[in-house]
Amino acid sequence: MLDIADELNRWAEEGRDFAVATVVSVGGSAPRGPGAALAVDSGGTAVGSVSGGCVEGAVYDLCVQALQDGRTVLERFGYSDEDAFAVGLTCGGVIEVLVTPVRADAPERPVYAAALAVASRGEAAAVARVARGPVELLGRVLLVRPDGSSGSSGASTSYVGGSGVSHEGGLGGRPELDRTAVAEARALLAAGRTGTLELSEDGARCPGGVTLLVESSVPPPRMIVFGAVDFATALVRVGRFLGYHVTVCDARPVFATRVRFPDADEIVVDWPHRYLRRTVTDDRTVLCVLTHDAKFDVPLLEVALRMPVAFVGAMGSRRTHEDRARRLREVGLGERELARLRSPIGLDLGARTPEETALSIAAEIVAAREGGTGAPLTGSGTPIHRDGGGRGTGAEGAREAAA
Repeated sequence: MLDIADELNRWAEEGRDFAVATVVSVGGSAPRGPGAALAVDSGGTAVGSVSGGCVEGAVYDLCVQALQDGRTVLERFGYSDEDAFAVGLTCGGVIEVLVTPVRADAPERPVYAAALAVASRGEAAAVARVARGPVELLGRVLLVRPDGSSGSSGASTSYVGGSGVSHEGGLGGRPELDRTAVAEARALLAAGRTGTLELSEDGARCPGGVTLLVESSVPPPRMIVFGAVDFATALVRVGRFLGYHVTVCDARPVFATRVRFPDADEIVVDWPHRYLRRTVTDDRTVLCVLTHDAKFDVPLLEVALRMPVAFVGAMGSRRTHEDRARRLREVGLGERELARLRSPIGLDLGARTPEETALSIAAEIVAAREGGTGAPLTGSGTPIHRDGGGRGTGAEGAREAAA
């Protein structure tokens, strides 16, 4: 749902009734992961997608039905061997879809509206919804923010402090379930992950009849491109396309200009290592060093390779890489730190132009993030879709990701 927050927020502000279908779980070769959503308003307008086309028609009909009867339903779709033309995923996967009506007169409407407004502003928040459980809990929703404050359906606001949770309403008037749901949703939010939680009705952290879908909305990850060179211009465009907040940093003001980098979110004129020390990064941040000049690269990489970021890559020939590695050893970096450096940056695509090189770099970033091999899928026999490099989808996986 939060992946189409901009459009849904507009619908909410206009007072439209709508229903939203959200992927809860996937199996096999399903095309889209948990959190992917399709929404339909009372006029029949649709936005988003849950399957890339395989079951969109059937999910559309479920949304229309939900708007009519006000019921939340969980539907499973999979490939039918008996009838290849039946509603299902012809790719062989299986998905579960939660269909929730969000009507103007529904008690949970203010919570959905607040969640969509937060997500559309690019702020961090998690939305927890009951996907499976007792009938009276289906469709209940909690909005959780990083500081622990939460808004819950059927009430106004809840707050989580050091002494616990005080709230009105919530997940069916069950304080312990609310308390656990908020804590687990915060763990997923901290890792920027969407997934499901299996809880008992009394709030115990064990399977017991309640499945929560937790969607996380976090600010976009950062890509910092060091070196205002021609290759950087193309990489900035690709980075934006992939959803990164892209910063270009170079110590030379004549090159680091808005005219040269119109697609960059930020342009910084500063020595790269000095800027990296003072800017905010996290474990999703991607650092691309394109200067291939030792006076810039070595001080920068000395800082970068000691930071808990997602990716550090540097451009240059193999000779440049060997010289760079020698200089980095001389300033005290060990083999474990040097092993994090992806140099020469990019996958072997035979790239030559700046655009092809940017594609090569982006391919390596995606492969590193998702646990891909970079090998052709043809004849490989490896899974096409991976779950975040093998991490779990629930709070335990989130804690692993954040560790």
